[in-house]
Amino acid sequence: MKRLLPWSLLTVGCLVGLIDLVRYPLDRTVAMAQTAADEGDLYYTFYDQRIPLVERTNQIAVEFSPNPSLTRGEQEPAYLRLQRDLQAATQGTRGGLHDQPAAGVEVRPLGNRYALIELPEGTRSPAARLGPQLEQPYIAATLPVLSRPEAEDSIVVTPEIVVSFEPNTTEGQARSLIAQYNLELIRPLRFTEGRYLVRGRNIAGEAVLDAANQLTAVPGIQSATPNFVQSLPYRVAVPDVLGAEPAAEIDLQQVLSGSAETTPYPGSLLPLQWHLNSQPLRPRPYRRTDIRAVEAWEQGHSGEEVVVAVIDSLIQWDHPDLANTVYTLPATVEDPLPGEVSGWDFSNTDLTCAKGDPDSCTLGDPDTRISNAELDFVRPYFQNSFVLSDAALLAAYPRRDQNLQDRYPNATAEQRADALRRTFQSYASSQFHGTWTAGVIAAQPQNGQGIVGVAPEAEFLPVRVFGLGGEITPAALIEAVGYAAAREVDVINLSLGSLLPNWGLTDQMFAVLDRHPDLVIVASAGNDSLDGVGFPAAIPGVIAVGATNLEGNRTAYSSYGAGLDLVAPGGEVARRLREGILTTGGTWVEGFWTGIARPEEPWGLALDPIGQYVSVQGTSFSAPAVSGVLALMKGQDPDRQLSREQLTTILQETASYAPLTLTQADANQYRVQAEVGFGTTLAIPTVRPSGIEGELDPISPEAYYYGRGLVNATAAVEAVAMAVEKFR
Repeated sequence: MKRLLPWSLLTVGCLVGLIDLVRYPLDRTVAMAQTAADEGDLYYTFYDQRIPLVERTNQIAVEFSPNPSLTRGEQEPAYLRLQRDLQAATQGTRGGLHDQPAAGVEVRPLGNRYALIELPEGTRSPAARLGPQLEQPYIAATLPVLSRPEAEDSIVVTPEIVVSFEPNTTEGQARSLIAQYNLELIRPLRFTEGRYLVRGRNIAGEAVLDAANQLTAVPGIQSATPNFVQSLPYRVAVPDVLGAEPAAEIDLQQVLSGSAETTPYPGSLLPLQWHLNSQPLRPRPYRRTDIRAVEAWEQGHSGEEVVVAVIDSLIQWDHPDLANTVYTLPATVEDPLPGEVSGWDFSNTDLTCAKGDPDSCTLGDPDTRISNAELDFVRPYFQNSFVLSDAALLAAYPRRDQNLQDRYPNATAEQRADALRRTFQSYASSQFHGTWTAGVIAAQPQNGQGIVGVAPEAEFLPVRVFGLGGEITPAALIEAVGYAAAREVDVINLSLGSLLPNWGLTDQMFAVLDRHPDLVIVASAGNDSLDGVGFPAAIPGVIAVGATNLEGNRTAYSSYGAGLDLVAPGGEVARRLREGILTTGGTWVEGFWTGIARPEEPWGLALDPIGQYVSVQGTSFSAPAVSGVLALMKGQDPDRQLSREQLTTILQETASYAPLTLTQADANQYRVQAEVGFGTTLAIPTVRPSGIEGELDPISPEAYYYGRGLVNATAAVEAVAMAVEKFR
């Protein structure tokens, strides 16, 4: 049973007890932070390093009341009501379900608690412009939106702060200290120790940054970081620009019939999965650029009795190729969450309760799949891309059409409509990023049909941390990592390459790694094509994975340099769709097609007409390839005799540069970087996206772009077998 309770019932107010510390009350930071904001000095602290931020002047966010009253009898998502009310206020009439509000205002949800309101570029003071239109009973607060300098991400500043206390701090001491500094306790974070979600009384907006920065100097506090709501929608690369002809696509029958190789999974789509075996798409005499997983299977290694946690977005675990490998909670687990069977959704802020037990209520959802409310948002855009004519589509979304005209003044109406179709289809498809990731690791084809994961006999634990629109918070990720570790998984995969560096999450990762010496955490290096991997891949102890393409080059998007450990195939659909990583999709769900005819041909990144399989690119998919290889390795070590350090060393020592080559562009860039200094741009020091400085000593070009090299599953499994034999 799931129910909503007022957010205030989750807080603990009027806390008593003081700790004798000399410190200014945090309510004085409001004026201080306002001064800092006026001077343009916005930042938060990551291990005493300032992470600079800038204001986004054309965006504002709203936080919805936990259970808004509705004037109509039917329940509807709060973001949709806001969109309708803005439409009515600016046009005087009620528009269609997804008509955009007049004056170029667009509303899009961020999970189930927030929404982002975007006005045309150049707009100043969106809150003042919208004014009383945002004074609605179902809106709890308006919130500022920031961004990293020279970036286009959206970072919503909530009143919440994640506070971590020093070890051995009792809960009573923590509560007293929270009260001492004029903070209100929201709740302790689950699956971690000494970490709490708090909010400042009378502190809001950008003043929250300064409050968190001051808290880091308080004795007894290990770290304090704003609980930002970061919007990280996955940017789907499509192999065209406006007006360009699409590249030659997949001739499915030709590729399948052209492969006479016998594999453990005959009849599957394996010949198209070049990251597992590149020979069908890259026949001799070309060198192989895959991870050699097929040979590992043929030697009897498929990841049996291994569990990999997939911490990601929507994970549609009932996909035919995933249903048989999804983790099921064993009866021996001591702390099951209400209704937990196969994973948990930490992005959901509803309360889930065990039937008949109100004291069991906890935040989240036991189902990581797409909900009806989420379908209600995505479906109209998605269906309109198939059923509306060019003219009707452009008329339905005038703001988006105007943006295209401004960017491509010579584009025809047909080209602009085609661009909108691609945008809407890609948006719907990319919500299932977690489904894509899970397929790379543990897909298992049914009845000879479908795709194969790197470790097709392993299980995956679905853990959702992203809401719609790429919404994610540090608190959700801290709890998700702790939850996966509490479920005793063998590997955690984090295909999250562009997060803000976070002190509290880093502390949590260290605690988890220290407590579980056999647990391996793998993360994507990032798709920013920068010197220095992103966060959380840069955290010491995490394996950072970059991406290569079918040719054996670094992909154009893959980050490199400081912190990079290994590379694996990540695909490059910008070259050709067949050069992407083929995996499980999510738009086959019936709700996407209700009321419309299904297309006869594939569209966007889909291999088939309904998107059951997609071809994608990113370090998000090179990371799960490595997680899958680790599952194969751990399957060879059933008694778990090898530690994380031993497995990591084997993975690195069996990797190779032999299948890889440098493009001339990368070779030339290396020469420039070697001259001006690694980790710099035009000889000017820069702050890496991870916030963590890596090794800057001169290294070889191969190590700079590929770390220790391309992962080799067969060699790694054989090396594990030899290492395990020594224990016998």
